[in-house]
Amino acid sequence: MASAQNIVDELKKQEITHVVGVPDNGSARIYELLRSEPEIEVITVTREGEAFAIASGLYVGGKKSVIIIQNTGFLESGDAIRGTVINMRVPVVVFIGYRGYHNRDADGQWVDSVATFLEPTLKAWNLPYEMLETDADIPCIQRAFDTTVSTSLPAAVLLIGHAT
Repeated sequence: MASAQNIVDELKKQEITHVVGVPDNGSARIYELLRSEPEIEVITVTREGEAFAIASGLYVGGKKSVIIIQNTGFLESGDAIRGTVINMRVPVVVFIGYRGYHNRDADGQWVDSVATFLEPTLKAWNLPYEMLETDADIPCIQRAFDTTVSTSLPAAVLLIGHAT
């Protein structure tokens, strides 16, 4: 599993001002560490679609935010993604917890149906993504930020497992 502290350290290198989202079991440690960072404001929302609107407003206001949500919430957020971060061309990195990724039956099929929809949805919406499972994958965070800068569009980092 990836170290939550290493993820937070990378976000600090990116000079993030805000984190917007809904904590879940996989991201709980990341949120806990971020709340102790005085230069980063954590904004929790009641529904994931709100995170995209708030991140877009922060961008318009000159701030640099990331969104941290779970795949179920990402799927719920379709119209907010289309109507804000894509239409407004907001270069935001979205960390998406890949719930169900390791839950497979004896035949290798996902037990949690949400896992079957995440990557096809990202591809259908032309949102680039990489997976972050271990500390060796931490460089994908920098690449996601580079992608958002070069495209003025969102990019995703898929969080595999629980950050420790």
